[in-house]
Amino acid sequence: MTIPRKRVLSGMQPSGLMHLGNHLGALENWKSLQDQYECYFFVADWHALSTNYADTSRIREFSRELLIDWLAAGIDPKRSTVFIQSRIPEHAVLHLLLSMMTPISWLERNPTYKEKQEEIKEKDLSTYGFLGYPVLQAADILLYKPDFVPVGKDQLPHLELTRELARRFNDIYKTQVFPEPKEHLTKFPKVMGTDGRKMSKSYGNTINLSDAEPVVRQKLKTMVTDPARVRRNDPGNPDVCPVYDFHKIYSPQATQDQINKDCRTATIGCIDCKKSVADRIVERLTPVWDARGRLSKDSSYLNDIMTEGSNRAGEVAKATLHDVTEAMKI
Repeated sequence: MTIPRKRVLSGMQPSGLMHLGNHLGALENWKSLQDQYECYFFVADWHALSTNYADTSRIREFSRELLIDWLAAGIDPKRSTVFIQSRIPEHAVLHLLLSMMTPISWLERNPTYKEKQEEIKEKDLSTYGFLGYPVLQAADILLYKPDFVPVGKDQLPHLELTRELARRFNDIYKTQVFPEPKEHLTKFPKVMGTDGRKMSKSYGNTINLSDAEPVVRQKLKTMVTDPARVRRNDPGNPDVCPVYDFHKIYSPQATQDQINKDCRTATIGCIDCKKSVADRIVERLTPVWDARGRLSKDSSYLNDIMTEGSNRAGEVAKATLHDVTEAMKI
């Protein structure tokens, strides 16, 4: 007798090109989950509207690029259901229904609500869509009744809101339609951007999976290092150097130890240190770039994956929404 696999669901916004932080933090984790779980991974294009509603010109492009990155990095559509959120209208319907019973105070206490408003000051985020996007996120999750949702610690408040909404719905309508998904905690490596801040599309400091090798090398050449190391013969401190953080991710331990020692004694300069880690990153990304090149030329294959994935996801979504409307008697 075959024991059904437990289900995992996760998504990603197409708000820009996928960068190394996304790759190392989420995608590598997703790739490993395929071996153990029934996986549903979706492009959250409606979520991109929460901050990019005024300029939607590149959302389709970014959605396609995101899909290419996923496949190139090892997401297997034969083992995972891969789909685009907007192709499943049940996401919007469940979002509407859940919003009718969501207390405003639950949304206002969301820690990332004010944080993002501070982070993205160039956009007007005083909108219902931005305030209410955790409800859409809850609908995305609950629609597929997953056992687990991969999250980092900073995302736990969002998942807890999803669980609270599941409990509230079940309590109001005296039902057990929604199970409460558990967190699948993921350890995200420290990935710094070229300016020394956290790598983020919002900061414009990213190294993207779609960047060609010369672009990657050039971005690394301009990356900030230990601010106290002004001259070549000044000793450095790898503990405060964003480039060394890349060594800790991409370089073998022996190389890390040697770089650490040579930096502190000024035996190696920043230029050579950057070239060393660039070689390692290029080595790791070359198979991804090769796969991206093939996938980018095969629009028919990409469309087939989206259609098949959306059909599979749609069946699950329709069944859940039927349970919801039956419980609500509407």
